[in-house]
Amino acid sequence: MKTKNTGFIRLYFATLYSCKGLKAAFLSEPAVRQELAVLCLLVPLAFWLDITVVERALLIMSLFIVLIAELLNSAVEALADRVSTEVHVLIGKAKDIGSAAVFVSLIMAMLVWGMILLT
Repeated sequence: MKTKNTGFIRLYFATLYSCKGLKAAFLSEPAVRQELAVLCLLVPLAFWLDITVVERALLIMSLFIVLIAELLNSAVEALADRVSTEVHVLIGKAKDIGSAAVFVSLIMAMLVWGMILLT
């Protein structure tokens, strides 16, 4: 039985796998590229705005939540496509729910940005 890595070695490999996943998502998912472009534009704007530290954190975190939701949705879609390429009710349901998570995160980000910028 193979022993599992622990400590810094585990952290090192976890970081490598995470970077590999980010690269795969960036290369294969247009939505990830679009959301990263928006993130690259809006994060500097959040630092430029005359707002509190808490408001700035909320603005930036809302953007990262959208990216996290998109990455999870992409993972679900990739796994679903690996399991079966035929149309199936449960696979469609899983993909729709993942898409809904992205949609809800986008609404939340728009609300956060709107409430902070309009007050």
